[in-house]
Amino acid sequence: MQFSGKNVLITGAASGIGSQIAQTLANYGLKVWINYRSRPQEADAIKAKIEENGGVAALICFDIGDEDAFIEGLKTIIDSDGTLAYLVNNAGITHDKLALRMKTEDFTKVIDVNLTAAFVGCREALKIMSKQRFGSVVNIASIVGETGNAGQVNYAASKGGLIAMTKSFALEASARGVRYNAVTPGFIATQMTDKLSDEVKEAYTAKIPLKRFGNPEDIAQAVAFLLSDSAAYITGEVLKVNGGMYM
Repeated sequence: MQFSGKNVLITGAASGIGSQIAQTLANYGLKVWINYRSRPQEADAIKAKIEENGGVAALICFDIGDEDAFIEGLKTIIDSDGTLAYLVNNAGITHDKLALRMKTEDFTKVIDVNLTAAFVGCREALKIMSKQRFGSVVNIASIVGETGNAGQVNYAASKGGLIAMTKSFALEASARGVRYNAVTPGFIATQMTDKLSDEVKEAYTAKIPLKRFGNPEDIAQAVAFLLSDSAAYITGEVLKVNGGMYM
């Protein structure tokens, strides 16, 4: 895949899917800005791994839930590179409870991190990318934003909102040469899913036509495609990467 831009910011890139996205995009020749909030050792390890493989990476620490810190982080990137070509809004949290037991603060906390912070990133990226008449943003949503899920009213709402927001940004940004797309992962093998019991894993696998959990690389390659020149005529799209679990 070819990339006209030179750099990318990935939020929540110290571990899990975010770290794989960072490594994959570095392999395609992009300078990768690894955002993290509280895992400096993991972020350092990802940076070192990228550099060992011949890539270019930089660390940038800020809490995406802090609007001022997010904006200042983007300013740091612009001061360093003079531009921001790509943004991947990957960072997110869960706080699962049945709706009857979910407090309002349990709901709003997840919305604030997963949706409001992504809005700030999308908005600020558009300001930067509009000036250069080029750029691409990929938002990492979720299959549950399309299907809903018991015990995840807050998470499903945040990811469903992220999908709708992506489409709205795509409509507003298209005339400026900026594209917005979303990826909706299904069940991906990460530290989070490793905590599931074998019985739960088997039950979910039975519902997946491809009969396996996805790998972080499956998501990373989908993100790379949507950012790349190969997807230059794609905007406002939701790319399902779920093994056929939801079509």
